[in-house]
Amino acid sequence: MRVFDFDHAILRAPARSVVDGLRAHDGPSPSFEGVAAEHRGYATALADAGVAVDMLAPLEDFPDSLFVEDPALTLPEGAILLRPGTRTRLGEAVHLRTALERHFSLVREIDEGHADGGDVLVTPDLVLIGLSARTDRVGAEALVRALGAIGRKARVVLPPEGALHLKTAVSLIDEDSVLTTRAGADSGLFAGLRQIVVPAGEEAAANALRVNDRLFVGSQFPATLAMLMDEGVERGYAVVPLDTRQIGLIDAGLSCMSLRWSGRQG
Repeated sequence: MRVFDFDHAILRAPARSVVDGLRAHDGPSPSFEGVAAEHRGYATALADAGVAVDMLAPLEDFPDSLFVEDPALTLPEGAILLRPGTRTRLGEAVHLRTALERHFSLVREIDEGHADGGDVLVTPDLVLIGLSARTDRVGAEALVRALGAIGRKARVVLPPEGALHLKTAVSLIDEDSVLTTRAGADSGLFAGLRQIVVPAGEEAAANALRVNDRLFVGSQFPATLAMLMDEGVERGYAVVPLDTRQIGLIDAGLSCMSLRWSGRQG
């Protein structure tokens, strides 16, 4: 089973408060209608890729709660509740526990420090955990221990310069390849993998999402899409453009909006 083979996903519908979501800039806010439309398109794309979607109700008290990847990590071996590094998001994990317990017999949690799921990159042999403004050393090491307890090797790394999260700058697109920014390629972090560098000016396209035989890529990145179309033919996946312009206004991308795993064995 490949690390991007998924048959289940948990999503949370956006709340109207999403317009007040976190952002590291002073740009325009998204519209609720725009975010909701992008989220529906995303959920449909997952279902079309063969994934059973568990859609959770919105949480008005947590504007960023549709980004379920940050407060939890899901793997075939079990789920781990995390501690997001922003105070306004600390309560989100509690609201995911019941949903995770419906799907997993093992649900662990880290109980110290801070760690965001956006800083966690799962590769075939190793889980990379990036230190960022949202993930600190204590939380990262707690996650290393939690992963070790379920048989996963992990290493704490420094994300490429300028990346909000590790996965802001890199995505695994097949068993031996990553899509990354120029800063990601220059960092040396992914030296053991084949590196495909996104064109200048489209750095946000590095947060793509491989799901089974599909690769989801932001539709607003034409140069990246053109590059990956030929790549996909050669490597056996279909490129699926998805609009992420509204969620991009609150520093988010394609991986953020779902918790994904496979219930198949082997």
